[in-house]
Amino acid sequence: MKKTLLLLTIFAFGKTNAQSKYLVKFKDKATNPFTIANPSQYLSTRALQRRARYDILIDSTDLPVTPRYVDSVRLAGVVTILNTSKWLNEVAIQTTDAVALAKINSFPFVLSATAVARNIGETNTPVNKILDTPNDVPIDNNTTTTARETTNNIYNYGKSNGQVHIHQGEFLHNHGFRGEAMHLGILDAGFFHYLSLPTFDSIRINNQILNTWDFVANNASVDEDNQHGMNCLSTMAANLPGLFVGTAPKATFCLYRTEDVASETKIEEHNLAAGFERADSIGVDVCSVSLGYNTFDNPAQNYTYANLDGNTTLSAIAADLAAKKGMLPVVAAGNGGNSAAPNINHYIITPGDADSVLTVGAVDTLGAVAGFSSYGPTSNGHIKPNLAAVGWNAIVASASNGQPIYSNGTSFATPNLAGLTTCLWQAFTEFNNMTILDAMQKSASITAAPNDRIGYGIPDMKKAFTILLKKSYTQSVNVNNCIATINLNVKHDNSMNIIIERKLENQAAYSTFKTILGTDNFTNKNVSFTDTLKYVNGALAKYRIKLDIVTDTTFYLDSMVVAVPNTCINSLGALINEIKVKPTLITNNVSVEISRDVAVKVGIVITNTAGQIVYRNNYDQPKGLQNNNINMLNKSAGIYFVAVYIDGKKELVQKIVKQ
Repeated sequence: MKKTLLLLTIFAFGKTNAQSKYLVKFKDKATNPFTIANPSQYLSTRALQRRARYDILIDSTDLPVTPRYVDSVRLAGVVTILNTSKWLNEVAIQTTDAVALAKINSFPFVLSATAVARNIGETNTPVNKILDTPNDVPIDNNTTTTARETTNNIYNYGKSNGQVHIHQGEFLHNHGFRGEAMHLGILDAGFFHYLSLPTFDSIRINNQILNTWDFVANNASVDEDNQHGMNCLSTMAANLPGLFVGTAPKATFCLYRTEDVASETKIEEHNLAAGFERADSIGVDVCSVSLGYNTFDNPAQNYTYANLDGNTTLSAIAADLAAKKGMLPVVAAGNGGNSAAPNINHYIITPGDADSVLTVGAVDTLGAVAGFSSYGPTSNGHIKPNLAAVGWNAIVASASNGQPIYSNGTSFATPNLAGLTTCLWQAFTEFNNMTILDAMQKSASITAAPNDRIGYGIPDMKKAFTILLKKSYTQSVNVNNCIATINLNVKHDNSMNIIIERKLENQAAYSTFKTILGTDNFTNKNVSFTDTLKYVNGALAKYRIKLDIVTDTTFYLDSMVVAVPNTCINSLGALINEIKVKPTLITNNVSVEISRDVAVKVGIVITNTAGQIVYRNNYDQPKGLQNNNINMLNKSAGIYFVAVYIDGKKELVQKIVKQ
């Protein structure tokens, strides 16, 4: 398929080279009325909770710019304050007052005042602005998607199925991870008509738009500006069943305009920093940034490849600070892949070079690399991009009617993946941003041999989920009086069952020992079971712990080997075949103890007085004694019947009473 990228080149004509916008950088934050000891003055409760959760310390970069410094700059003459950046400790101003500039430069607390932008209409230099603009051509609804259409999904993705399915993103959605309770920030050039397009009906009706701000015009309205941010938002937030569903349709969104499409100046990097800071202060989790910088209106300010080392540019410094504060910035790699090296456009644009961001390259729904996707590595040799998502023939919303249309650019690969990243993190908020990024990289298609086009490859959300679930899992075992008590801490829900397999030393293969049915919501739960080690032959009992995610996948969490005490091996001679259910009056648990002198198939069924099954477990029991400890804590008070089957034959029915 042919790549289509539209270049937005804007010419402004004028007669002078006078500057009007400056970045005034301060030396320190002295005489600041805000303190590190009282961060609630400038950070929301949610932002503070994130720092506490991930052990992130409040430091001087969190403090707002010293108000007295900003006031002094404002009062120096005819000066307009645009935005401040506490992380960069600077203020953006607009002025043509030379006397005021001289005065500002004389202040002892000012480090520098750097000109960054000309007045509108004062230059004949063309603006080299590259934005991914959709091909406003409706999709033929009689055609099929390029990726396999999955069935039995919670969403009917329609034409966006391919860009979800390539990552097995439907796995997250089907298991309840759709962005709920997560905050997703988008820093872009405008969100044209997001307040009226039908694509966004759901997020409007459900009040999923938390905050908006225009850092270019300094107001809260972002609906009337460029469509680029709206296109990006649609890949995450769209909810047009059967036509177009986004990758995080239940997330809460913060929409920030930081980009001025009529220019390309370093003040836009300053705006980006201010946008990150606002997102941080509100408590945003993931930031999607489909913007980047390498060349500017003033060629003297252009970056070189050497500058793209992840530590030099204003936007890379800001993006890394965003990551340091606990957010995960997801950033576009750029669209210069068709430029010949060593042209600066060939390489990753900043802030995609920042080492702590997730930089995204572009592929199509079949995994073919888009020719326009920019190349890595960074100038200091770091692998970039990190991962890839669909940005070639991506599905986005039309600005005219909100219906799905095709478009190209890493701009759209980025929010596609940012949405799924948000859903994955929703499942594992106990882990920090770098752990989430690491799991996604390890799940990706070429993780063993990353390259300079798609990094570690195309991430698989099901594999990443498995990696994180294993990481959250813990186990322990204690043997006392020939009884092994095994404790598991497993994150699971009612669609995920725990299967215990056991193999004794004299057995050739593992067999199912116990099945523990999942319950309730997806949280960490303590699960324990016992195994009587009397009568065993051999000194070792081996266990494997398997998680069965119903209809999706099965995988082993871990294994363990238990040493059988010598006093337990064949300790009591001949076995007595018997079944004991105790106690019969219970509050929490009931024990079903089964002793057999040969291996058998066991079935345990508990029913209520209406005949409804409230518990079922089938397993292969080797020769020996096994105690099944069954949790009845969440069952209603009343009478129950415990039936035990041996090799398919009912051998015991015991009445129990739950208090």
